[in-house]
Amino acid sequence: MPHFFVDSRNRINNLITINDNENYRHIARALRARVGENLLLIDEAQIQYETKIVEINSSEIICEIEQSYPSKRDLDFDLYLAQSPLRSDAQLTIMEKATELGVRGVYPVVTDNCALNKSVLEKKREKWQKVMYEASKQCERAKVPTCFDLTTLEEVLSKNFDKIMILAERSTEISFKEYLRANPIKKGEKVLVVIGPEGGFSQKEFDYFRAKNLPLISLGDLILKAETAVIVTLGDIVYEYQG
Repeated sequence: MPHFFVDSRNRINNLITINDNENYRHIARALRARVGENLLLIDEAQIQYETKIVEINSSEIICEIEQSYPSKRDLDFDLYLAQSPLRSDAQLTIMEKATELGVRGVYPVVTDNCALNKSVLEKKREKWQKVMYEASKQCERAKVPTCFDLTTLEEVLSKNFDKIMILAERSTEISFKEYLRANPIKKGEKVLVVIGPEGGFSQKEFDYFRAKNLPLISLGDLILKAETAVIVTLGDIVYEYQG
């Protein structure tokens, strides 16, 4: 069932009016929806509405609410990703899959071995945010995660997180499974996962992590591409927390 974000102010009694240009064009023109078809809507209060279209005119779509309930498409802890951006399609995949796996936000981080230079990265944020928005619609997330402005390791690691996990391909101190089971994530915690570029973190960055007493965690002996490491890491966190 198609899923769209709506404003709760557009709900009057048992009807919701869709009149913003983007949703109207998508539903009425791209999908060619008709009266009697069903739409799944969700508002900023994380309430989902199962609806039926009762009217489509030249500027708005009116839907009748058949059922409403709080959305369950969310984690009950705050999961964030700090990651050194990759080239083109690989980074788009990361933004999409991170959204599907429940992150609250992604911090694009400039690292010593970053694949792209800063001037290029600064132009990508809007595109990455759009990918996260579309992925949220597809996987029925109630809130769209945030793609933050380009930052540095020092800046993001100075923020207030309950747990920070550095995923490192070398010089690791503990396996991911061991770390998560010794340090289980609790409801309401704010958790940051840090993953480096294709070339890995530099020695200078490893020294910085150790100086801050941050755990250097391994995903195992297999060699993973950076985008694969993101998906595996976030998936493992969700699995261990919910399992």
